[in-house]
Amino acid sequence: MGKIPPSFRRATSQSPLATLPKPNASSAFQEQISPPISNSQTQKKSPKKYSGKNDNLPTPKSTAPSINFDSPNLPDAKSQFNSLISAARTTPSDPSFYNSILQSFSSVSSLQDSILFLNHMVKKHPPFCPNRFTYHVLLTQSCSSPDDESLSDVHRVLNLMTTTGFPPNHVSTDVAVRALCGHGREEHAIELVKELSSKNSPPDTYTYNFLVRHLVKNRSLTTVNSFITDMKEFGIKPDLVTYTIMIDNVCNSKNLREAMRLLGVLSEEGYKPDCYVYNTIMKGYCMLSQGGDVLGVYNRMLDEGVEPDQYTYNTLIFGLSKSGRVKEAKKFLEVMTGKGHFPDAITYTSLMNGMCRERDALGALRLLKEMEEKGCSPNSCTYNTLLLGLCKAGLLDKGFELYRVMKEGDVKMETGSYGTFLRALCRKGRVAEAYEVFDYVVESKSFPEVAAYSNLESTLKWLKKAREQGLAV
Repeated sequence: MGKIPPSFRRATSQSPLATLPKPNASSAFQEQISPPISNSQTQKKSPKKYSGKNDNLPTPKSTAPSINFDSPNLPDAKSQFNSLISAARTTPSDPSFYNSILQSFSSVSSLQDSILFLNHMVKKHPPFCPNRFTYHVLLTQSCSSPDDESLSDVHRVLNLMTTTGFPPNHVSTDVAVRALCGHGREEHAIELVKELSSKNSPPDTYTYNFLVRHLVKNRSLTTVNSFITDMKEFGIKPDLVTYTIMIDNVCNSKNLREAMRLLGVLSEEGYKPDCYVYNTIMKGYCMLSQGGDVLGVYNRMLDEGVEPDQYTYNTLIFGLSKSGRVKEAKKFLEVMTGKGHFPDAITYTSLMNGMCRERDALGALRLLKEMEEKGCSPNSCTYNTLLLGLCKAGLLDKGFELYRVMKEGDVKMETGSYGTFLRALCRKGRVAEAYEVFDYVVESKSFPEVAAYSNLESTLKWLKKAREQGLAV
């Protein structure tokens, strides 16, 4: 990355003239801190997916030829299976081999024909003994029709499983729930879970939280709360992961009042909120530019004895900077360092963004120098945020010097900083330099050429009109 020239680093006594509006760089930065979690936290929150291995079922290892069906015709499927069995010198004993054949046919056929085909496979080749996974293939198929207004097909397969010695268990519940949700049948998933719970086949924690996660994304909060309440009748209660899923959802929808209510409920249920939960709520307040509330959540963390992490401090600094409380945000640079968390590009970019909003683009430049001196390399978001701030502050010469540094380091430009930079150059009659910037954007593939050209064209049209009115050089 190119270093900042000494002449560019020198502070001047000029006062920036304009407040920096929300740039695209800010939205890009928000994506970097959303959600502010670590890998270990991610692993803790992610629901486990069943693959059949939970049922001690082997995966197919046979090299014998299988069948891939592309037609739902049952007689043809039977004929192909007969030919396979007859032609093979030795047939695999692994049930997974035959399950894969059934799965291939079920992907193109009706449930009725899949059941008939399974019966044919058992009759034609007695060594094949269906196992639980065999029936899970049928169970998945029975859940696949979004036009099915009932659970009749699902019940049919579940009854078949029971009569053949494989009554539904928690894995069966998981298979059905995931298949139903995958086809937009959340109400049927809720209905089935309640039914199976009443028949001593309740969902485990992973399935329960998977369904809650799916409901909060696709159904109303009322539906989610009703499901949670109803499941308590079967002895199934929400845990820390459940509440975290819900809090994350309401924060993303900017319903922070509900998030704080859930935080209270979580504590009442005997769960101690972890760092991830607090970071999520802080991020929600950042979206609303409520720096005071972000700080309040941070203080509550400390009161509860929860140790903030790197993401906590980055979110806090971002929230304070965005809401115009840059002086307070700067203080946390020392706080986080004292706690063993060192400022990174996200931290510094947050502060620069806030300083530019407060008409202190020169201060942001000095912070860039400090950032480099401490061994922290600026990223694309850092440069684009600062370039936008310099242009809005009327510091076009310094903005052009920064652009040169970006070009030297092959830093891609963002749409917001590019458009603002072009207009600032053209307003000063520096059209040739505007074309140079356009060429760099195209060469660096910062974004589609059509968008770059469209922006340049609209800027030149504006310049022509402004010159006619005597508003530009």
